[in-house]
Amino acid sequence: MDRVSPEEHVAPTPVPGRRQFLKRGVAFGAGLAVAGAAPGRAQSPPAPDDPSKVLGGPVRPYGERSRFERAERIRRGKTDEIAVGNRTPLDETLGIITPSSLHFEVHRGGVPDIDPRKHRLLIHGMVDRPVILTVEEIRRLPSTSRILFLECQGNSLTEWAAPTLKTVQMTHGLTSCSEWTGVRLALLLREAGVQKGAAWILAEGADANGNERSLPMAKAMDDVLVAYGQNGEAVRPENGYPLRLIVPGWTGNISVKWLRRLTVVDRPYLTRMDNVGQPVLMPDGKARQLNFVMESKSVITSPAGGAQLRGPGFCEIRGLAWSGRGLIRRVDVSTDGGRTWRSANLQAPVLPLAHTRFRLDWRWDGREAVLQSRCADETGYVQSTLAELIKVRGVNSHYFNNAIQSWKVAADGSVHNVHV
Repeated sequence: MDRVSPEEHVAPTPVPGRRQFLKRGVAFGAGLAVAGAAPGRAQSPPAPDDPSKVLGGPVRPYGERSRFERAERIRRGKTDEIAVGNRTPLDETLGIITPSSLHFEVHRGGVPDIDPRKHRLLIHGMVDRPVILTVEEIRRLPSTSRILFLECQGNSLTEWAAPTLKTVQMTHGLTSCSEWTGVRLALLLREAGVQKGAAWILAEGADANGNERSLPMAKAMDDVLVAYGQNGEAVRPENGYPLRLIVPGWTGNISVKWLRRLTVVDRPYLTRMDNVGQPVLMPDGKARQLNFVMESKSVITSPAGGAQLRGPGFCEIRGLAWSGRGLIRRVDVSTDGGRTWRSANLQAPVLPLAHTRFRLDWRWDGREAVLQSRCADETGYVQSTLAELIKVRGVNSHYFNNAIQSWKVAADGSVHNVHV
């Protein structure tokens, strides 16, 4: 991708201490005085209900969230279309781990219902010892767990030419972050005995999609997982049960779901999904092939499109940043459409190839404001503006859109998706 590095001055933001927070708490409390209280005398609010007086419900064999929680994925696409996806409500998630039930998903042709006792993984091609493994055999091998983000290369594709969608879930909801558990692909390949001259792997899923992807051997031997676990339990069916590839930092569709076959080969096969299935078009009409790395990207998730501020005053700006090249080192936030920037606070943990949450204290004065975030990763790459991307790639590139997102806060407190 195109690597642009703006160098505007960024004002540091001090981390608020306990004294500052308590002072701010006093200001909050001042607005909660009870009507009718004697002058100069604060009245205590009523005590909350005693939960011990509420009778409990049945104990369920599989836990469910509270009936009062409403966060859910929004579907885009119809079942008879080529691609159907559910998007993560980034504005309603907490921390950096996406609940498995809210993880984004994209599929073509439906979600297969696979019995793990019958499922097999075949590794063959340019290997000394072709092997067929059961799921149980793979689970018996030495395991590893990593917190990693996945992002569809179509995330934000609607936003190239105009601000099309209203909310952060719709513009940026095709990314999620989970703890993935499985076996390193390098272990399986070493056991199979990769032959001299083998440079690529063709990965194939068990669904009706035909989502075969070519994976370079160097990446396969580095950090790729054959995963069977997600956030402490089995991978969900729509996310690849019982086995899927996890290719850290690379486009989501190369992390092939419902994994059934790995063919070791000497060259990329330029399959439909390697090539014309999701073309990255350039201004001259040519398309890039074998696009992999997801460049640094960030988005403000609160306040974001569709939100409504209730009035001037304190507001914590929150968001997420990630990079397919490693750690997020810095996130800057602008409240004036990119004219000036302040350095946001990165919330621990900050992990490579994972979502990183950022925060910035802001006091809205009731006037129009345009909120933006831009991130920088450990390679020094700084997230680009949309104008900078379009200058190089035109307006038909669609995929791999990592441009800075703008949210306009109107004078009435409503928040809208805009281009500036």
